[in-house]
Amino acid sequence: MGTRIAGTGTYLPRSILTNHDLEKLVETSDEWITTRTGIKERRIAKEESVVDMAKEASLSALGRAGLSPKDIDVVIVGTLTPDKRFPSTGCLLQAELGMEGGYAFDLSAACSGFLYSLEVADGLIKAGKAEKVLVVGVEKLSEIVDWTDRSTCVLFGDGAGAVVLERSEDESDVLASEMLSDGRLWDILYADKCGYIKMKGRELFKVAVRNMEEACRKVLSGAGISPKDVSLVIPHQANVRIIKALAEKLGIDQEKVYVNIDRYGNTSAASIPIALHEAIEEGKLKRGDVVLMTAMGGGLTWGATLLRY
Repeated sequence: MGTRIAGTGTYLPRSILTNHDLEKLVETSDEWITTRTGIKERRIAKEESVVDMAKEASLSALGRAGLSPKDIDVVIVGTLTPDKRFPSTGCLLQAELGMEGGYAFDLSAACSGFLYSLEVADGLIKAGKAEKVLVVGVEKLSEIVDWTDRSTCVLFGDGAGAVVLERSEDESDVLASEMLSDGRLWDILYADKCGYIKMKGRELFKVAVRNMEEACRKVLSGAGISPKDVSLVIPHQANVRIIKALAEKLGIDQEKVYVNIDRYGNTSAASIPIALHEAIEEGKLKRGDVVLMTAMGGGLTWGATLLRY
């Protein structure tokens, strides 16, 4: 019994905030932001709620999978920006989709939220507890960004990505995974209750590259696959410098690394599923290809998942 990716989908808010727009808000420049982060613009959810974005991404993924919401057994939503304290975004999404039966919940692991959620979904399917699982990464980070802090407000954006997983009698698409965390390092990246995102950028950069590299090497080794046999790397889109440093450490050509941070900024848990969907739609990822996904987020949390799409 294995896990198969049946469909992917995304939703990006209509409103675009460019670096030139940010020049009017804080003391910064397009050149400064682009050079240090690789970001040119990001999407801002002015009208859309978190559930709105999650619903649209989910319907997109379900459509590509040829399924209806009523076919889904479990909904898992990775997010750190829910619309409400409770009920969970998962339950609200379940209602919005018109699902009958099954269960839904949220998983909070910041930027690693999608990979953590994928790990749980894969486990449920392989344990025979579910046949079809909807996994969503969605964030409205614009609500917890201090728009007067030029060190953080330039980094983040909003959006949603979704993946439908289903049980398969063939070899699993999920080849290996490694999830880790270290709560002692929580103050490198965090937000207090009802507060703004706080980050120690230099410290985070070093920890992110080192820990993501180690996680990637563990899953590659566990699956018996060499870095040169990886078709595509889909890293969390946090900073183009981190992405380039990681690829160099792994010895993987930059052409094999998917990057869309220039268009969306850091969308936390939505980052990887958005990139995964786009890579498939653009023909950069085809059935049978080996894809390596990795992320690092507040907690600190990090991990890597190796797929044969």
